[in-house]
Amino acid sequence: MERIAPVRAVTDAEIETFWRDGVVCLRQILPLDLISTMEQPVEDALVSRAMADLSEMGDALESGGVTRVLDDAVDAASVSRGHFKGGTDHWLEQPEFLEFAVRSPLPEIVASLLRSATVRLYEDSVLVKEPGTMERTAFHQDLAYFHLSGEQICTTWVPLDSVTADSGAVRFVVGSHLDRTAYRPNLFVTTMALPGTEGVEVPDYDEMKGEARIISFDTEPGDLTVHHARTIHGANGNASATRRRRAISVRYVGDDARFMGRVGAPTKAHHAAMRDGDVLTVDGFPSAWP
Repeated sequence: MERIAPVRAVTDAEIETFWRDGVVCLRQILPLDLISTMEQPVEDALVSRAMADLSEMGDALESGGVTRVLDDAVDAASVSRGHFKGGTDHWLEQPEFLEFAVRSPLPEIVASLLRSATVRLYEDSVLVKEPGTMERTAFHQDLAYFHLSGEQICTTWVPLDSVTADSGAVRFVVGSHLDRTAYRPNLFVTTMALPGTEGVEVPDYDEMKGEARIISFDTEPGDLTVHHARTIHGANGNASATRRRRAISVRYVGDDARFMGRVGAPTKAHHAAMRDGDVLTVDGFPSAWP
């Protein structure tokens, strides 16, 4: 794949919004034909070993006495139950995802937003909520899962479908990236933290009425959201009876990012040789920009 340019440039106002709010929605910045070329790789990913059925995991956790986070707006009686599926590091097995991560407009966009001369890939993820998915995505902070330190770390979220609040648009806690609290990672379909991790549990912002500003964006293919790795976010289920919520999420690092092991956080075999403080200039962090 030749490097693909964005449909338009990132504006100064959008860069300021990213650093002020911890998230920005970039409207119609990705070519639609690029988005369509990723539909089949996403379908292939759904049946790959990299994918997990988070709804089934929620069932198993609940049978063990753990409370799942469910969306009351999804009426299980009137909508056939859908499943929430997610996976990471598809780029290691499917070359289309590596090409998308390093040759699409995303790295150039991220370089602008992060004000970084270089951009490297940390990981990618496919996140799908089928119609009738009851599971919410618990509020969480991406950095808690990353063995990283630094300010220039972000997550991009690329929708393949029209996404609205009722079909599972991501919800962001505005300004939460300014909080330096070390949060514990959770299991996404429950607020329970991963065993053995350090820090404090992410607050349940849905129970903190009026104490935080939470925003979401209705998005179309071609749109893109980018949030800081410290920005706390979650999502509702998919109450639609017909619309899927498919997205590719790619996580990038900029100039100041360094390796920093986090106790109990998921590890990656291709990062096994890394030590705290290491610069991310090895094959496990593919160069994406320039």
